[in-house]
Amino acid sequence: MMFPNMKIALAGAVVGVVAALTGPANAQEFTLKLHHFLPPVAMSHKTMLVPWADKVMKESGGRIKIEVYPAMQLGGKPPQLIDQVRDGIVDIVWTLPGYTPGRFTRTEVFELPFMHRDTASSNKALTEFLETNGDEFSDYHVIAMFVHAGQLFHSIKPIRVAADLEGQKIRTPTRTGGWMIEAMGATPIGAPVPKIPELLSKGVVDSVMIPFEVTLPLKVNELVDYHTILGGDVERINTTTFIIAMNKDSYAKLPDDLKKVFDDNSGAALSDWLAEIWDAAELPGIAKAKESGEIITMSEAEVAKLRANVEQPVIDHWVGEMKAKGVDGQALVVEARALIAKYRK
Repeated sequence: MMFPNMKIALAGAVVGVVAALTGPANAQEFTLKLHHFLPPVAMSHKTMLVPWADKVMKESGGRIKIEVYPAMQLGGKPPQLIDQVRDGIVDIVWTLPGYTPGRFTRTEVFELPFMHRDTASSNKALTEFLETNGDEFSDYHVIAMFVHAGQLFHSIKPIRVAADLEGQKIRTPTRTGGWMIEAMGATPIGAPVPKIPELLSKGVVDSVMIPFEVTLPLKVNELVDYHTILGGDVERINTTTFIIAMNKDSYAKLPDDLKKVFDDNSGAALSDWLAEIWDAAELPGIAKAKESGEIITMSEAEVAKLRANVEQPVIDHWVGEMKAKGVDGQALVVEARALIAKYRK
């Protein structure tokens, strides 16, 4: 004979077991670490990464919390970020593939001179390009790859004609940028973005190649007076590729519903939003440059000289590097150009 209270107790126990088996798995919470290299005042931190992390948290019902650590707060140097996320030291990083020269070579095609036209079309093209050329990133769960608005020259002395670049020491973050600078008759100085103020203030470099948006957090306007864009149909000589990468195990351990939250905030939709915010972030930098210095537009005739010196020689060099790896670099150039043209229509 079973007492009524015992029946209730047993029924409650069964419900508790079912809840223990099903509830916690579905309600499990995850705290992930996102690491990057720029300070918290940078647009990339406050306008991109933090809002993205907040959106993921909101859409997960609070079950995913992403702690964003700027300025290499978790240790290491910027080139080490890509290994930190691969090795599980952190869960997510934002970084440049170009900080590890020669390692991620296929997507360098989007950094070649005069390839980039605008952020939106380059982002869409790069996202599609990765569908068939993403093997180099197989150790990562790629959330997004994208570009900034494009590089221009920020210099201590004015750069008005192509010949003004000759003999200069110019900072670049990537090997493709280094080849371009050499083709200009200048000397490339490789360094990550946070080093720029020191390089300029100590006279290590004469100019730097970055977009306008990052000049404000780095206070570049206090160190240079001149900012040179290109005249004609290509305002910026090239761009830089970025990646938001996630540790594969960190993604794999998530239940399907939380994987979907990340999937919904990755890829093409994310790259479109990134193009919008990076383009918008150029405007304050442009305004400050006009206020405190001079924005120079190189004439189309001088751009033609610069292009003749730089474009094909650098592309040929890169194609040769790719051939040594057994990759048809020229085919990648054709593919990237076609994709950019497709999305500019």
